[in-house]
Amino acid sequence: MTVRVQAWGVIAAVLADSDPAGAAIRQRLSDRLGENPGVPERALLEYLLERRRMDAQLEGVPDTARAPQPATAMPPQLAERLDSLRSLSRISTLLENQMLMTAFQPIYGLDSKNVVGVEALSRFVSDDGAGAELWFAEAAAVGLGANLEFSALGSAASAAANLPDHLYVAMNISPTSCLDPRLAELFDHIDLPIDRIVLELTDGIHDEEYSHFMSAITPLRERGLRIAIDDSHSSAGTLSRMLHLRPDIIKIGRSVISGVDSDPTQQAVAGAMVAFATQLGSVLVAEGVETPEELAALTELGFSAGQGFLLGRPSVRPKDWAGWNAPLNPEELRTLAADSDHVFPGHGGNDRH
Repeated sequence: MTVRVQAWGVIAAVLADSDPAGAAIRQRLSDRLGENPGVPERALLEYLLERRRMDAQLEGVPDTARAPQPATAMPPQLAERLDSLRSLSRISTLLENQMLMTAFQPIYGLDSKNVVGVEALSRFVSDDGAGAELWFAEAAAVGLGANLEFSALGSAASAAANLPDHLYVAMNISPTSCLDPRLAELFDHIDLPIDRIVLELTDGIHDEEYSHFMSAITPLRERGLRIAIDDSHSSAGTLSRMLHLRPDIIKIGRSVISGVDSDPTQQAVAGAMVAFATQLGSVLVAEGVETPEELAALTELGFSAGQGFLLGRPSVRPKDWAGWNAPLNPEELRTLAADSDHVFPGHGGNDRH
């Protein structure tokens, strides 16, 4: 739905109200439409700004001195639609101006002792400090979730040109967006080879979508695309479904990693996941690795790879990416863990998008 269509919907809701108390509201909005023929979103914006100025003038006036203001009262349903319009406008502006960039976080092979891949994480050029999760959630709420995800995928594929050629690139995407025909088209229009791409699912696959998901993703996997899932969606049903999906990569987060070097229960759970991944033929990646002790325990348990602050923080700088072309020794790992030069506050090994 476009901003213009959404604006017409809000305007129609206001003008359709027959309450005499709202006559002044309807007249002001009609005046703005007459002044902006064919541009309803501008008329609505001017109307809202005028309303805001009126409300601001009333602030500071004692309640007892205020005259009744039925004309400025906004029904909750209309307020909700206006919030949706603002979100739609924000996301549309972000997409039109390509206001996002890509950070990469390294994924470290525990056997090879070098970086084997990266996870692409979106960073947004905005003045409100909103994190990636909030942007994607807002886009999904107004029906532009897939648009933003594909924009992020394109940004990551373009930035990957500066990565060492041997690294795979994990890109976050929702299962619902995998059903969009634009996904297959994307791989035909980017320079990054499909066999270097891993689609990391950001959510579980709903029962009603599963067969459609498999139909959409199987031809792409036959071309070399890989799939990753994480343990945040684990359940009896999910584990059963993994046997059919057979993901190329399974990512295990802090719920299992924390204390794995000292807690026998955590060690047992982690060991069970190693056995399960081995049965599926999946690569097991530990997310959120933060201490050398955790890294040593995970290596001993048989994890294939690790990701987290100990092994490398997210960075948008190509000069950092170039350093992921050589093996890292323990001293370098400790230096990476202490290096805050390219830290993005609030984003750790389990960052999504």
